[in-house]
Amino acid sequence: MTEIASPYISTPRILVLGVQPGSPPFRIVEIDGEVVGEAKAMTDVLMAAAACGITVHDLDDPDVIRWVGGDKLTWTLR
Repeated sequence: MTEIASPYISTPRILVLGVQPGSPPFRIVEIDGEVVGEAKAMTDVLMAAAACGITVHDLDDPDVIRWVGGDKLTWTLR
C-alpha cells in the first residue's frame, strides 16, 4: 500500500523567535505573519496572543505556537 503525503503543513498562528541580546534579553513575537512585539517572558506571549483575540490553552501545542531557538522556558542567551 502506498502512503500519500499531505501537501498541508500546519502553520501555527504564533511564532516566537530566538532570544535577542538586550537588557533584559527578549524574543520577537509574530502573529499571523506580523511582528506584534517583544516578549521578555511567557506571560508576554500570552498577552500578545490575547490582544489579537487568540486564547492559548497549551504552550506546547505545535499547531498553535512555534518556539524557534529554544522552548517556552528559554529566555536567556546561551
